[in-house]
Amino acid sequence: MIKNFQANGLPVLIGSLPMDDHTEAVKLVFSYTPEIPLWVQLPVYKEEGMIAQFLSGLPGLMIEKERACIDTSAGGFGEDLLKFYEDYIAVVEGGSDLSGSRFALTKDGAAGFFEFTKQLKVVSVPLVAVKGQITGPVTFCTGMNDQNGKAIFYDEQIRDAAVKLLALKARWQVRELSKFGVPVIIFFDEPALAGFGSSAFISITKDEVAKCFNEVIEAVHSEGGLAGIHVCANTDWSLVLGSSADIVSFDAYSFFDRFILYSDHIRKFVESGRILAWGIVPTSKTEDVEKETVDSLVIKWEDKVRELESLGFDRSKILAQSLITPSCGTGSLSLENAKKVLRLTREVSDMLRGKI
Repeated sequence: MIKNFQANGLPVLIGSLPMDDHTEAVKLVFSYTPEIPLWVQLPVYKEEGMIAQFLSGLPGLMIEKERACIDTSAGGFGEDLLKFYEDYIAVVEGGSDLSGSRFALTKDGAAGFFEFTKQLKVVSVPLVAVKGQITGPVTFCTGMNDQNGKAIFYDEQIRDAAVKLLALKARWQVRELSKFGVPVIIFFDEPALAGFGSSAFISITKDEVAKCFNEVIEAVHSEGGLAGIHVCANTDWSLVLGSSADIVSFDAYSFFDRFILYSDHIRKFVESGRILAWGIVPTSKTEDVEKETVDSLVIKWEDKVRELESLGFDRSKILAQSLITPSCGTGSLSLENAKKVLRLTREVSDMLRGKI
């Protein structure tokens, strides 16, 4: 899978932008990252929130006064759950069309995806790859509750259905984006992993997280896609680096000192030919976005690579197996600062690759 794609320090974005026009948002993506463009989520629309965007098709889904939950106490829940698994099996075993199923993204919830594929048909710059994204299973299942306000992660049956839903929605994206004839990358966005091991998630085990990852990553691999896991804060990196993900996306700007503590895991990951997506361009604090320059960020990246070199890593190999990204999405920034993040991502990549 990974052999079909060469990272070589190219720039890639994380999904969200502070805009209200999908057409203009996708155009902006193509202007800064034409080699590996992605579809965009616009959080100004409530249906494009991290959880809301991928809820459709989940059994027992109830939405009242803009509050969504999974109501397992409803009279028809058992039948709804059974129908879900029937639909899932029909798709997985090939008897049903994935594109017309409950697992397809919809124009109501993911307008950015359909605008992206429309613009991909007329793109002039040669593509290296295309990128999609979806909320990861841990974040999705700890962010969505049942009728009693309990996260669905703790209900094994509902968690299983939710993970299968996400797996097939990711698989659907790979299948649709594969039509453009280049490698497809799908990132699973996992901000909730920052809380792994804390009192909030004290009863969630490594094995449970690993099982969730394996299922969604395997779905991407089954369609020939590359799977990435994006965590925009600190976490137990052994979980992520030890998974079957092809790309690990991390906040190199703020948390590299924590990330490098897992040097043995990083070494094994890199030696297996997989890719690090360096979130070297800050997005979490406005003051950081405003103060940083291309030169200052290149220096920061070089300093961090020197730390890896001191542990025996080869610089040229690291760059070959790296992508340059923002530390997270830009949906919460001003448009001016979001555009600066996109420009910095492009130009840091260009400078590291000797283009400027």
